[in-house]
Amino acid sequence: MRRKKVLLVDDSLTVLLLHQVMLAERGYDSVTARDGLEALALAETERPDLVFLDVVMPNLDGFETCRALRGREPTRRTPIILCSTHSGARSVQEGFDSGCDDYLAKPFDGEELTALLRRYLD
Repeated sequence: MRRKKVLLVDDSLTVLLLHQVMLAERGYDSVTARDGLEALALAETERPDLVFLDVVMPNLDGFETCRALRGREPTRRTPIILCSTHSGARSVQEGFDSGCDDYLAKPFDGEELTALLRRYLD
């Protein structure tokens, strides 16, 4: 059986490495992108089962990237989790308005991540 693949998108290399380790420990494969433009290109070629998307990034922010992913056939129905230190009601609402399936406030712990992965991938 194929392992589920998660596209991790964050402009922080440290965050990407941490999230890669967390996913690997839970039995998931991952690919990484450092901004929204790179994420859109990788989503086309890698066809991830889930996208874990930071909000604050250069080039395209997470909201713009989420809207773009929703507008493309390969990722139209792929679960997208937005993740940000901006967790006020306005940011969360903008996230859902852009098409995300869930919104996770940073920092988060492994249990929160595990619950979301199980909800969308198992």
